[in-house]
Amino acid sequence: MTDAPLVRRHTDRAIEVLTLDSPHNRNALSAALIAELSAALDSADTDPRVRAVLITHTGGTFCAGADLKADGVGSGPKLLVELIRQIAELSKPVVARLNGHARAGGLGLLAACDIAVAGSAATFAFTEVRLGLAASVASIPVLAGTDPRAAARYLLTGEAFDTAEAVRIGLVTAWDESLDGILAGLRASSPQGLAATKEITTAALRQALAAEGDRLALRSRELFESAQAAEGVRAALERRNPPWAI
Repeated sequence: MTDAPLVRRHTDRAIEVLTLDSPHNRNALSAALIAELSAALDSADTDPRVRAVLITHTGGTFCAGADLKADGVGSGPKLLVELIRQIAELSKPVVARLNGHARAGGLGLLAACDIAVAGSAATFAFTEVRLGLAASVASIPVLAGTDPRAAARYLLTGEAFDTAEAVRIGLVTAWDESLDGILAGLRASSPQGLAATKEITTAALRQALAAEGDRLALRSRELFESAQAAEGVRAALERRNPPWAI
């Protein structure tokens, strides 16, 4: 008997649909989930029948960020950098569709996608700062595509915000009722045209990854291994405020 997949796949008229299906940990970015998602992206990229990829989710959370319970710190920051790089360098557009919560590193995954749509149940928060951490790796795609003043506010405060605000600041492209039109447009576009256009639209993100990816992955690990972050994570797991919260 094999374990159930963490990423489910099916093809819908040239769109490869990848569903994050790990509700027990709120679709956290465990090493296992990242490996399955990366393999699915590779498969879609080499399949001539696939025009674009759609990443969605089961349950009430799109992605909760790192899975510290399962993996600890480990190689998580580096794995997230590589996943973001893979999405940016994929020859096919990647669309995210969420109608649930996105937190911490899950926002890095969301921001790495070429297009993102969200429903009214979605909420967003960069919770790292409240734990003694920073959204080091996630900040790379976020700052490449989001209003920098708004990004600074939410990265620094950890405030939660809704879909209307996510659309306003550019973290999300549109409300989810736009998804059918977006997918129709991708289906109507040529594979060569999509690949060439994506090279243009992802240039800033690819440059930022080359310049900052390794450094910020290392910085993320350093922060995770600090005493202050250990206390912040422990407080979160125990559902209490850390000592610096006033």
